[in-house]
Amino acid sequence: MSQRRRNFNFKSYSCPYPACTKVLQNPSGLTQHINAKHRRFQNHTIPQRSPRPEAGTDLQEDLQGAFEDLGAHGQPPEPERTSEDSDDGCYINLVHPTINGQPCNQNGAFISMDASPPPRTSKSPHDWTPYENRLEFETAEFLFQDAQLSEAKIKRLLGVWASTLLLASNGDVNNSAPPFASAKEMYEVIDATPLGDAPWKSFTASYTGPRPNTDVPSWMTMKHEVWFRDPKVILKNLLENPDFKDEFDVAPYRQYTTSGSRRYQHFMSGDWAWNQCNLIAKDPTTHGAMFCPAIFGSDKTTVSVATGQNDYYPLYMTLANIFNNVRRAHRNAVVVVAFLAVPKAEKRHANDPQFRKFRKQLFHSSLARIMRSLRAGMLKPEIMRCPDGHFRRVIFGLGPYIADYPEQALVACIVQGWCPTCLQHRTELGNDIIEGVRCREHTAELLQNFDSATLWDDYGIDASIVPFTSHFPRADIHELMSGDILHQLIKGTFKDHLVTWVGEYLEKTHSKKVADEIMDEIDRRIAAVPPFSGLRHFYQGRNFKQWTGNDSKGLMKVYIPAIAGLVPPEMVKAISSYIEFCYFARLDVHTEDSLKQMEAVLARFHQFRDIFRATGVRPDGFDSLPRQHSLKHQTTHIRNFGTLNGLCTSIMESKHIKAVKEPWRRSSRYEALGQMLVTNQRLDKLAAAHIDFSARGMLEGSSISYVLAELEGRGNNNDNDTESEEGHGHNDNERDGDGRDEDVEDEDVEDRDGEDEDGEDKDEDEDEEKNDGAIEGNRDHVDAVVKLAASPVRKYPKTLAEIGAYISIPDLPDLVALYLYDQAHPDTPWESTDPFPQLPHIARRVHVLHSAGATFYAPSDPSRTGGMRREHIRATPTWRKGPSRYDCVFISANGEDGFRGLHVARVRLFFRFRVDNQTHECALVEWFSHYGNEPDEETGLWIVTPDFDADGSRTQSVIHTDCIVRGAHLIPVFGADHIPFNFPFSASLDSFRAYYVNRFIDYHAFETIY
Repeated sequence: MSQRRRNFNFKSYSCPYPACTKVLQNPSGLTQHINAKHRRFQNHTIPQRSPRPEAGTDLQEDLQGAFEDLGAHGQPPEPERTSEDSDDGCYINLVHPTINGQPCNQNGAFISMDASPPPRTSKSPHDWTPYENRLEFETAEFLFQDAQLSEAKIKRLLGVWASTLLLASNGDVNNSAPPFASAKEMYEVIDATPLGDAPWKSFTASYTGPRPNTDVPSWMTMKHEVWFRDPKVILKNLLENPDFKDEFDVAPYRQYTTSGSRRYQHFMSGDWAWNQCNLIAKDPTTHGAMFCPAIFGSDKTTVSVATGQNDYYPLYMTLANIFNNVRRAHRNAVVVVAFLAVPKAEKRHANDPQFRKFRKQLFHSSLARIMRSLRAGMLKPEIMRCPDGHFRRVIFGLGPYIADYPEQALVACIVQGWCPTCLQHRTELGNDIIEGVRCREHTAELLQNFDSATLWDDYGIDASIVPFTSHFPRADIHELMSGDILHQLIKGTFKDHLVTWVGEYLEKTHSKKVADEIMDEIDRRIAAVPPFSGLRHFYQGRNFKQWTGNDSKGLMKVYIPAIAGLVPPEMVKAISSYIEFCYFARLDVHTEDSLKQMEAVLARFHQFRDIFRATGVRPDGFDSLPRQHSLKHQTTHIRNFGTLNGLCTSIMESKHIKAVKEPWRRSSRYEALGQMLVTNQRLDKLAAAHIDFSARGMLEGSSISYVLAELEGRGNNNDNDTESEEGHGHNDNERDGDGRDEDVEDEDVEDRDGEDEDGEDKDEDEDEEKNDGAIEGNRDHVDAVVKLAASPVRKYPKTLAEIGAYISIPDLPDLVALYLYDQAHPDTPWESTDPFPQLPHIARRVHVLHSAGATFYAPSDPSRTGGMRREHIRATPTWRKGPSRYDCVFISANGEDGFRGLHVARVRLFFRFRVDNQTHECALVEWFSHYGNEPDEETGLWIVTPDFDADGSRTQSVIHTDCIVRGAHLIPVFGADHIPFNFPFSASLDSFRAYYVNRFIDYHAFETIY
């Protein structure tokens, strides 16, 4: 006899928070979702670095000299001043006085800044064109975008769907049709979407120079096809996207704190956009326009190691006005605009100078052809609608070009090994003094006065190439070379240079056997690092072949403690200083103070890196390392373009997955590019349709709630739409506002879903890991909050005394009594000479939990547009069905800045109980003490030591979770001792006498722990 099944739940509950599309099937699920994703923060703020502006002079200096390049159009008006209340305080914005993005009507006549935008559309909220209804759109979106099903699988699914409907309608074929008759029909409907349309075009290019009389190389006869979309259409689509309405700038601005300190964040806060507008403003017809620089970037990628065409050359485009965090959050702000040709030659011709010249010129000529539709708009404004709904007179420009170093050399038409930004000779790149910057005018003068050999050898200029920027006004390619965090800083200097040099130092200093033993020791130390939320664990150290960017970032977090004591102190100081520089470079907001600190850290790195020269690792010094030389330009790039996290090649590399690799996997693999182009176009159309339907309020709720509303509107509402589980003896428990069962405190929770028979949390670790990292939500003027998990773990005893005995901490009741005394008498702490506090009667059971969620504001870390992140702090006897895990935390102390205002403790137990109708969410912790009053001189990290009582046991306390700021990551001070082979990382926090406080675990910790 088959088991009777539950009916489908036709109830749905939509998340009430704006921009959240989550739909739950019961009220308890909705409550849990809100608590997990949208909890409003009401806790303490984290001690932050105090700014140290220099007498507030920056603001006055900028006011005096900001407009000296405006030309002879009379005295410009006083720059518009706007005040901005942000999460970090109140700022003053000085908006460019003439190219200020003033709204206009559709005919270009300026209107008031306070005017409301005209309606976007006259379409009805029931118009789903080209779809018949919401079900069709959501089916197409799910099958094509989310599930990425093949045509054959879609055909099979539609057949099963039709069969189900046919069975339910008793054979009525007229009422048994699924949303689409076939996959082909679904594709045709998607293609008919007018929104987001940017058709693909193509052109071909071939070699036109002299050819040999015989044995003509194949590359000279081949035609190279380039597929592209009109960047002007792409730019128009980006500007019209209402999803960006609160996250774009209409004009360049200079932002200051109330004390006068300059701030750099989003692109338009930098000097480059302001200076470009000074040039544009020399033409009075451009006044009031909105400057929109287009940012381009290119990067070859490989989709397979199989034979055939497996490498592609996508060109990406984004809009500089869009906020950095939107570009990083992968919200359709970066678009693939072209697939460039990849010329191939036989191996014997691969290094032929003619072929190399052709390949470079093909690249530049292709870019010039692709971008030429923007040129007219660089001289005369064009009227376009913006994300906020207003029309503006838009003037285009070429913004920075995002590329790694080899690509930068290609784009800037320089010789490999030279700097694309400055004139420093390739053999003198290690000098501290920079000889001067490259510019379009200087390069043109050199081209007129020197032959190509002199330009190549003495100036690093490839005179045989005509750069694409020569076709566009105000475009100086040397100005447009921005810094790259991923390839220049992380993969380049850190992994390829410093980590490699440490290995070379060991081989030069010791015998091969001893060097291998020390390298093994470094690997064991890395493998012994305690776990932490989001930390990539190197189970076998760093000894593996295929390195990714995330691997290099993960190694950077734990490398310093692993080498301390095994290499010279100067080597540790050099690498520690460099890592600190990288973390400064990645900050979400910079001030002149932070830039000066960044420059000072770089100078310290240059001072200590000389150890690699002294030990023979770099006997010739550092004069031929362009990636290390580029570090000197990073602060200039930040002043020009805002913080660098909005211009990193990692943004493009992450786009490779959606724009290249997944479309390739969906193709037949035969002449795949054409299929990939169609896939990208359909994805763009689906995204544009989704945004349009959402803006008209048509995607609220779930598809089920939509159908029920439609039926009710037709008068066909079925009064039988009761609880879905009715008739089956099942009813979901309703939950109260804090996400727990209403009577959870009054009952013994013995049988709960989600736990196995041993009391372990089934899949809890995996679920929490998925929820760690970037989350939706805004800061709400509070930096951090920590909340215990909603569901307690069963199998624990009911009382404090029993729980204390169960976890081998019999003093737990006394520690709780002291905690409650401190809560009741915060100004009169208990003294040992006082009578010991009595533990009040706890009528209800005490609930134990294995984790707590810490949510905090961390905009410099990978985050969504609100800048919020979540990590889970664990105190569990078994983690991932393995050994125990008891994490460490930072606890707020005396309110001082940095680490001096924090304590460190290790959580042994999370628990919740009620006394006098008040719920106490607590943690049993073991304390650490600061070792010294300053960070360790060699590593730059603070050190803590475990606290012990007189009897040799760890010093413990019970605290409220409100005291916890966030998780802390400690790494043992290994010293010169060797750790055993297969030493378990789970034992690290119990086995050493001192620990480094890892400020490099993430960027938020770096900004907090100093």
